[in-house]
Amino acid sequence: MKRLVSLAVSLVILLIIYSRIDIGALADVFENSDRLWLPVSLAMAIPLTLFTSWRLQQLMPEKGEGLGFLEANRLILAASTLNMVLPSKMGDIAKAYFMRDRGHLTGSLALSLVVFEKACDMLSLLFWCAFGLLVYPEKDWLFWLMAIGIVGGLFSGSLLLGSKPFARLFFRTGKAIAPKKIRSKLEKLHISWDEMHGYFWQDKRQLLKITTTSVFIWFLHLLQIWLFVLALNATVPFLANLALAPLAILAGLLPLTFAGVGTRDAALILFYQPYLDPATGAALGLLCTSRYFIPAIGGLPFLGQFLATVRSSKSEL
Repeated sequence: MKRLVSLAVSLVILLIIYSRIDIGALADVFENSDRLWLPVSLAMAIPLTLFTSWRLQQLMPEKGEGLGFLEANRLILAASTLNMVLPSKMGDIAKAYFMRDRGHLTGSLALSLVVFEKACDMLSLLFWCAFGLLVYPEKDWLFWLMAIGIVGGLFSGSLLLGSKPFARLFFRTGKAIAPKKIRSKLEKLHISWDEMHGYFWQDKRQLLKITTTSVFIWFLHLLQIWLFVLALNATVPFLANLALAPLAILAGLLPLTFAGVGTRDAALILFYQPYLDPATGAALGLLCTSRYFIPAIGGLPFLGQFLATVRSSKSEL
């Protein structure tokens, strides 16, 4: 039901956006796009998947059976597919289940690996967003407000990841004020978070490798969006793109729409307004949506196997 509501919200936002945009102008943007940069920018999905899969391999403990590179790719692609069609990031839950199964991990440790992976992704995105906002040339009160919020989120997230006392205070406070339905989920997350701290902070070298890789992966994500801009024969300074693209991605993460469709498109049109006309901004939104659909399509061959995993993951983890 929630997925249907989010899909309906996405459709309403898209209807509003495209009712104000000349569809002929949008078609012209794609017709006049660069025939070299367009396939190159779309093909960035391949190295992004490969680097993300390699990072997943590095997350696994040295003891145990380990995770092969091809299997890690299948996990990443299948999780992308499931995350498109199922609520609550069940694709990542299924990924944790298979890591547990292949690496002989406990269920909570497998889940903690996924929690750490997602935390690194979010902090890396906030890092590049904060960097981009600080060097963005045209700062008004709104951008300073966003910069303060982003830097605050980055600082708080780093404390959650790096300070066990702060994390315990955060979860205790959250469980005290959260509704009863959410309280049990916070308790499970708290247990996984504690285990994650104990696992990752015992090897500082491994921790540095994973966090550095995560920052690099998100640099590639933002580079891909800049290549989309080049493919549309538009001009946006790269440093400005480091500020604007993460803001649009964060808007797409709001739990309002289907896979961020609609909110992300509106944010791209709004934030890129100094550089792109509305039709080009809408075209950029479509290309950014392809960043999620291409890996999801790549995971379709593995969907049957992982749907069975999703059905059992709630009771297994």
